[in-house]
Amino acid sequence: MASPKSSTRPTQQNQEPTFHDFFPAMAGKLGGEGLIDELCKGFELLVDRERGVITFESLRRNASAVLGLGDLTDDDVKCMINEGDFDRDGALNQMEFCVLMFRLSPELMEASRCVVTEAIEEEFGDRRHRR
Repeated sequence: MASPKSSTRPTQQNQEPTFHDFFPAMAGKLGGEGLIDELCKGFELLVDRERGVITFESLRRNASAVLGLGDLTDDDVKCMINEGDFDRDGALNQMEFCVLMFRLSPELMEASRCVVTEAIEEEFGDRRHRR
């Protein structure tokens, strides 16, 4: 009697989501100013037109219509807003949105960390050698 074959296809439970960080490629292609312009266009797609910020309601509505993320729960949307809401007003202004997009890019964050580290070493390294 033949033994049943196990499936090698991943199931919903053990399947890891795949994240593709396209920001570094976009930054390389568009340059810094071009990338910021594109982020601002993205902000405009999600913004509450009356308030000029991304609110829970505007993100909920536009995440489905514009981004195709219809399966988001209210908690998902709240977490997205809270992640970038530095001034804790319950909404994302354009600056908060752009900063959040950078923070969500592992490669851009690593590159930024390297630039800051080099600048600190250059600034303070030179001071130590001058004394």
